[in-house]
Amino acid sequence: MSERRPAPTVGQVVLGRRLQELREACGLRRDEAARILRVAGATVRRMETAEVALKIPYVQLLLSTYGVPEDETAAFVRLVEEANRPGWWQRYHDVLPDWFSLYVSLEGAASIIRSYEPHFVPGLLQTEEYARAVLEAGTVGRMGSEEIDRHVSLRMARQKLLTGDRPPHLWVIMEETVLRRPVSMRSEVMADQLDRLLDTFDNDRITLQIAEFASGPHPGTYAPFVLFRFPEPELPDMVYSEYLTGALYLDSRKEVAAHLEVLDHMTTGAASARRTRDLILERRADF
Repeated sequence: MSERRPAPTVGQVVLGRRLQELREACGLRRDEAARILRVAGATVRRMETAEVALKIPYVQLLLSTYGVPEDETAAFVRLVEEANRPGWWQRYHDVLPDWFSLYVSLEGAASIIRSYEPHFVPGLLQTEEYARAVLEAGTVGRMGSEEIDRHVSLRMARQKLLTGDRPPHLWVIMEETVLRRPVSMRSEVMADQLDRLLDTFDNDRITLQIAEFASGPHPGTYAPFVLFRFPEPELPDMVYSEYLTGALYLDSRKEVAAHLEVLDHMTTGAASARRTRDLILERRADF
């Protein structure tokens, strides 16, 4: 049986989809592909959906069956070897839940990240002390200080992608509530966080907008979500939506299109970048 991984990398997701496309182009069902490998039908499904690592002998046999030329097979295998390498975030496996590991992988591979956040500053823009305060409030005593430290360390490590060689365009719409809700009894925590947000206006790869109270309700007033867009043509836009104990990853065209439409609507109704900066400056004056 194929080896299970804590969470797939984006490379595994892309290659799994490609294997599915090649199989379907040949007119083979999953159970027929499974008989060629002499494995259970579920194994082929797990390979195609990136639930397991791709074993090179299996991939080579499938590509041969699908009629892929030898030179293309060799290139595909090299991509498999690269995709199977653990991501940097897997060193945080002790505190990183499986359902969030894929998020970190998607985040690192995306060219555009658009998010709606009704409650807190997004993790990629949090200061260390703000992140610690949010984590302490959210765990309700379920994590000790050492575990919280590990979570904060992971969050700070994720932020390095914003200063890397090819940073994504991060486009965030936050509710005005995010500016108004204190996360700590220490006022300097919120003051420093607001300064961090003000710094983002010097970065042309970050767009920040506030959905003001005065603008009334909007179609996104349900829960936070993130839309990822990737440079790889094989990987469609994906939406991440989190709930208390897990998350959903949506990639159907209908669902992604609905979230994209909502984001576009909210972008039009939210404060402009200049107005957003003024709102943050006004709130900063309170500290």
